Amino acid sequence: MMDTILELKGLSKYFGGIRANDNVNMKIEGGELHCLIGPNGAGKSTIFRMIMGEYPPSKGEIIYEGQNITKLKMWQRAYRGISIKMQIPGVFGELSLRDNIRIALQNHVSSHEVEAEIDRLVDFVGIQGLGNPFVKNMSHGQQQWLEIAMALASRPKLLLLDEPAAGMGPEETEFTAQLVKKINAQGMTVIFIDHDMNFVRRIAQRVTVLHYGKIFAEGSLEEIEKNEDVIRIYLGEE
Repeated sequence: MMDTILELKGLSKYFGGIRANDNVNMKIEGGELHCLIGPNGAGKSTIFRMIMGEYPPSKGEIIYEGQNITKLKMWQRAYRGISIKMQIPGVFGELSLRDNIRIALQNHVSSHEVEAEIDRLVDFVGIQGLGNPFVKNMSHGQQQWLEIAMALASRPKLLLLDEPAAGMGPEETEFTAQLVKKINAQGMTVIFIDHDMNFVRRIAQRVTVLHYGKIFAEGSLEEIEKNEDVIRIYLGEE
């Protein structure tokens, strides 16, 4: 059995009287490809923001590689091997493709290795044929793949992807699915959020369903799709 890389213990986040997350307990095994699904407002992105350290939890603990990281700063978590790509691309539109990756590589490789590492990342995510355009001139899908490359620049052990295929057409979605599986095949643990069940079916190994900030169900994709309560609250909306 693989070792647990991430454990959430009673994780809760309150915004005034609103409970975005309430007593979330979850274990992610090393090398897993795990999906979080649930209706809008279920608390999926809030969990990501707590894992990364952007939001301090109201209660509970975050255990990463056996260490309590609940109070660590964002940069400390990134240094330990956690990286994230949020839904809206956080790229620099006025800079070139390579300059965006160059920024992400700061403090991760020596100066004489930077260009070769940019080449590696560009090739890995499949945007090597674009040249070096200004990012503002790239398509939405290309910007998403660029940001995945930037998230991989630190060679993380745990990668969080918030709706990596959002706003993409069928071909781009399939390309992204294959890219996520390729990342996972390298041994990286991946947790992703998505609303597109066709995308989830392509890649998810295990699925956690959130509802009103709590874990509603968890299991294999087959188990989740056969769960009548999940169909009622989520899958039946399709």
